[in-house]
Amino acid sequence: MATRLVQINMKARDDSALGDFWAKALGWGVSSEEPGVTNLEPEGFVYPDPVAVCIDLVVSTEPKTVKNRVHVDLATTSAAHQAQVVARLTDLGATPADVGQGDVPWTVLADPEGNEFCVLEPRPIYRDTGPIAAVVVDCTDPRAMAEFWGQATDWVLHEVTDRQAVLRSAKGVGPYLEFIRTPDVKTGWNRVHLDVRPYPGDDLGAEAARLTALGATVIDLDVPWTVLADPEGNEFCLLTPA
Repeated sequence: MATRLVQINMKARDDSALGDFWAKALGWGVSSEEPGVTNLEPEGFVYPDPVAVCIDLVVSTEPKTVKNRVHVDLATTSAAHQAQVVARLTDLGATPADVGQGDVPWTVLADPEGNEFCVLEPRPIYRDTGPIAAVVVDCTDPRAMAEFWGQATDWVLHEVTDRQAVLRSAKGVGPYLEFIRTPDVKTGWNRVHLDVRPYPGDDLGAEAARLTALGATVIDLDVPWTVLADPEGNEFCLLTPA
């Protein structure tokens, strides 16, 4: 049994407007399964497929008050392309963001609701990921996160150091999942979190039990899916098998 990362869930004051921004930013299509939920995925995409980690924007009245612990890094192919992407996203409503990055070769922006993200300088490792190079999670212990998430999912561990842990789908496609050491302390619920899904035919209850045995904790909420937290308290949702 195993899960795989299928999407990120992002809270939004206006899911439709924020969804429009991210759809244009990524060149993806937009749909909605119900009012207050906007779904983004590549055009022609057949869900789920590791070639892309989709985005669900879910309406929430809770204000954003701290830096997100989960964000996306966008890939570029050249210095000129990086500049073009930054200019295009700024025209769409993104603004420069200072998260203490200092003098770095990537550009940190915030979307129209203040969610931080990075436009990376060209890096060979991300040449085949699609528009999202990586889904990045702040953590205090990358090695512990590598141990948990490496067993929680069937994604392959590519690198683990005291500074970062890097995983990717076993099929070698789509974005990377990266856990980066940060001194920031987690406060409150993550406005952006991971959604994982077991494979068809797997037992949801058995998978939840397996994840808790690995170190996850169950968060008791009245929702039709299972909400868990990883060993550092980062919430994630265990969706029904598909």
